[in-house]
Amino acid sequence: MVCRMFRLETEVDMARRELLRSRLRETNTAASPVLRALRGTPRAREAPLHVWASDAAGGLAGGLVGHTWAGWLHVTYLWVDSRHRGAGLGSRLLSEAERVARTDRDCRAVRLETWDFQAPGFYRKRGYEVVGVIPDYPPGITEYTLTKTLA
Repeated sequence: MVCRMFRLETEVDMARRELLRSRLRETNTAASPVLRALRGTPRAREAPLHVWASDAAGGLAGGLVGHTWAGWLHVTYLWVDSRHRGAGLGSRLLSEAERVARTDRDCRAVRLETWDFQAPGFYRKRGYEVVGVIPDYPPGITEYTLTKTLA
């Protein structure tokens, strides 16, 4: 039996984070023919996708922040100022991100996460399907993962 001693640390270390990410990527690429085929193609690079809406005064009325990778759009944030809600701005932001992902980046699908008090109904009305539910994350809230196939 081999006995090894390890020292565990809980500090934030960005250099080691990147090293870990790189090594995990190498391991995953070696283990998956799909990821191996993806490597070195334009789809292998994570590319930011942002859509912004400004009001008449030039202020931020809403926005969408996400990225594309491997033929998918991942929506990270979608927000509309309360003064502009109900006017279709959220739908316009989402539609524009989907359009750019589909036509400019050849994405075939979208994924996102939302909480129960945020917008699961909003996304369902726009063709998204719930594919995952995490109850009590964070405590007292349910998180939903939704996806949509882009036509």
